[in-house]
Amino acid sequence: MPTVALLLLALAAAPAAPAATDPKAAVAAVLDDWHKAAAAADEPRYFGHFTADAVFMGTDATERWSRDEFRAWAKPFFSRGKAWSFKAVSRHISLSKDGNVAWFDEALDTPNLGPSRGSGVLVKEGNTWKIAHYNLSVPIPNDLMDEVMKRIEAYSKAKQPVAPTPPAPAPKK
Repeated sequence: MPTVALLLLALAAAPAAPAATDPKAAVAAVLDDWHKAAAAADEPRYFGHFTADAVFMGTDATERWSRDEFRAWAKPFFSRGKAWSFKAVSRHISLSKDGNVAWFDEALDTPNLGPSRGSGVLVKEGNTWKIAHYNLSVPIPNDLMDEVMKRIEAYSKAKQPVAPTPPAPAPKK
């Protein structure tokens, strides 16, 4: 029995082999935690996943924000205790040859937008993956595209300010 005890003691004292880390799994973990932080309204954790110069593209054509602009816009949502809830149902991740840049696309299940899509770029800062660019979109079935384009055009025309009509020229004498 002393031999078994010594063997177990030797195994316990041996240095552990370095864990092989899969960079795609690390990127996926960052994205999953980022989505969970929004659902939990954890603003510091959520925005901590961005690079300082990150860009967030929202679903509206006017929504192109720096990290800080996006944080200011999102603050009321985080302040109410729940920002939004996105859950990836599928995800594809690619890596640069040097392993310092990752890009991805993900299909999302969202209660407020319905089926959506996110895509973006992460960069490695030290040993940490950070989101440098994220683009949120709502896919439109091709069969509905003509109708959607017409609605967007009508919406845009209705939103354009109407220029005042210039006064009529004075009658000639």
